[in-house]
Amino acid sequence: MDFLDVAVVGAGAAGFTAASTLARQLHTAIVFDSKSYRNANATHMHMVPGRENRQPAEFRSSAKQDIISNYDTIEFADAEVTKVEKKSDAHFLLWDSTGKEWDFLSIASSARAMKIEAPRPLVFLPSFPDKVTLYTNGNNDLTTQLNPVANDNFQVDSRQIKRLVENTHADSVTVEFVDGSSKEEKFLVHNPLTTVKGPWFSQLGIALTSMGDIQADAPAHQTSVRGVFAAGDCITPYKVIPGAISSGCNAAVAVASQLQAEKYGQPPMF
Repeated sequence: MDFLDVAVVGAGAAGFTAASTLARQLHTAIVFDSKSYRNANATHMHMVPGRENRQPAEFRSSAKQDIISNYDTIEFADAEVTKVEKKSDAHFLLWDSTGKEWDFLSIASSARAMKIEAPRPLVFLPSFPDKVTLYTNGNNDLTTQLNPVANDNFQVDSRQIKRLVENTHADSVTVEFVDGSSKEEKFLVHNPLTTVKGPWFSQLGIALTSMGDIQADAPAHQTSVRGVFAAGDCITPYKVIPGAISSGCNAAVAVASQLQAEKYGQPPMF
């Protein structure tokens, strides 16, 4: 049976960085690209030197081509991972959406999907003024927690929100409440709940944080399942490309270290 060293699940900033880092250590890997990206609707990306205000799709295309042009140990599969089964610390079976079965020594995931769950607190910042309204959307417990910080600059509004309506000139939004009242605001900040993309993390029994992210502490970013590492948006509430690049590199270094230690009979570092 032929084994590939690493399955990289997700073709975003973390996945591409992990793949190129593994290639530098002459490891074989396949990057599974489901074509679903957290920033798929974004037209600009930021905080990446040389890529400011560039389209994320252009970044992904360029990153993939760089790997293909320079390393022959990395492959790409346009498929979604549908199932993963752990046979041992050094043997994982993986199935993709085309029905193909793969054998890997290790798994590195960067996959993440955004999903709005139950409504969460909303913060309105009209043109970054001195006054801020915290909408708790009917959450009485949260309202009680926030009331002590209420002052001339911070107001707490506990009314339950029915819907948000974009106004004609797209320069403000109207908040409509369940009680029939409404209020116009200029700026909205909302942090939606997110979920890890795909079923395989639950199939392996990987532990999650209270925020719903994969628990994978720095610097190695190994999950609660040995041999499975995570990076990028799926391990942190701070979902930004520079962070994904950093954790993708660190996770791949840890994967390479673990594989090399096992290959040469060295004691594991983690």
